[in-house]
Amino acid sequence: MTEPSPDPAPVPGDPGHRREILRLAVPAFLALVAEPLFLLADSAIVGHLGTAPLAGLGVASAVLLTAVNLFVFLAYGTTAVVARRLGAADHRGALAAGIDGTWLAVLLGVAAAAFLALATPWLVAAFGASPDAAAEASSYLRVSALGVPPMLVVLATTGVLRGLQDTRTPLVVSVAGFTANALLSLLLVHVVGLGIAGAAWGTVIAQTAMAAALGTVLVRGARRESAPMTPHPAGVLRAAADGVPLLVRTLSLRAVLLVTTWYAAGLGEAELAAHQVAMTVWTSLTFALDALAIAGQALTGKSLGAGDRAATREATSTMVRWGVWFGAALGVLVAAGHQLIPLGFSADPQVRAALAAALLVVAVGQPVSGIAFVLDGVLIGAGDARWLAVAQTLFLLAYLPMVGLLLLVGLDGVTGLVWLWVAFTAFMVVRALGLQLRARSERWMVTGAVR
Repeated sequence: MTEPSPDPAPVPGDPGHRREILRLAVPAFLALVAEPLFLLADSAIVGHLGTAPLAGLGVASAVLLTAVNLFVFLAYGTTAVVARRLGAADHRGALAAGIDGTWLAVLLGVAAAAFLALATPWLVAAFGASPDAAAEASSYLRVSALGVPPMLVVLATTGVLRGLQDTRTPLVVSVAGFTANALLSLLLVHVVGLGIAGAAWGTVIAQTAMAAALGTVLVRGARRESAPMTPHPAGVLRAAADGVPLLVRTLSLRAVLLVTTWYAAGLGEAELAAHQVAMTVWTSLTFALDALAIAGQALTGKSLGAGDRAATREATSTMVRWGVWFGAALGVLVAAGHQLIPLGFSADPQVRAALAAALLVVAVGQPVSGIAFVLDGVLIGAGDARWLAVAQTLFLLAYLPMVGLLLLVGLDGVTGLVWLWVAFTAFMVVRALGLQLRARSERWMVTGAVR
């Protein structure tokens, strides 16, 4: 784990300010790109088993990602709290808050895993997929439930390290984990012959190893600062309470993705399979763009903890500009490869045609996504979680009529899938505009070790 830098924050406008963003964003980018490769690897490996397994993976992935991402506040909230205390020069307090957040991750992970294992049949049935796809989804989800506790521990410990301005350690662990996952999934699916369950086992094993590695780094850092290792009830409860607004925010975002997958399931098996890959590609791009959001969380928390509003404002402006250009570059790459990307995920011509069309819409929306993700990260780093909870709920309410209109029109096939992604892109436009209005105000720029 990188030791927190004792140096003062770079002066706004100084090249050192931009270097600080890059120091955090580049390793975060590489780590975040590696993370969704878990799903990309599974999609590519499972896709060659047939259309039904790939469609089943789409349903199972939607459920699993929802279950895990509901608790993304374990990373985001911890990053903000730890960074603020670091900015206020309270290193021991920063690590103590991180330990409390990790214990909360363990407790929530066990509860979530038990729920997923018991509720798998009902969760899968809710999507209305074909019987073959539903059977494949259930097989994947039952095994994947075992990996939820380590996944949440990875979230929490990664958040602690980001708050300590260390994005390199999560990078190393993510790359190692992805490599292990890809090899294990390929072996268990196509050599051992476990089918879609083999891909799930590969992810479970890799995530468990990642949790152990990051936990070891955190424990060593806590010992150096003599921070308490046992769970502190008040600290765990405070971490849980602070996470409630971020949980509401995440629920609203996941509801958007679930409604989108639900609509895609009604378009047909081939369209659902294409949507699964398109959403996986979009998620991969999201993680890439989120590198700037991660830097925004860490730098915003640290600079506001140190009472430096000017540095916060300068970093925000820089990262938004970079987010737009980075999103545009990613969009060009996706548009250029929209005919080639489907070849790696399915041999079904219908799936390939639907996916190619959807990817063009995905490409167009990337600059807007860059703005939304950066500002979301900045406001999370500032601890502006209550506003985000209300705003994201309103964004969800704005999206539902868009999907309702598609239902009324009754589109299907490739046309229905394309218009579904147009509606989703419109949701991202609404989200970016709302976040921009908040960022222009001063209300979120509260200084000090504790918001």
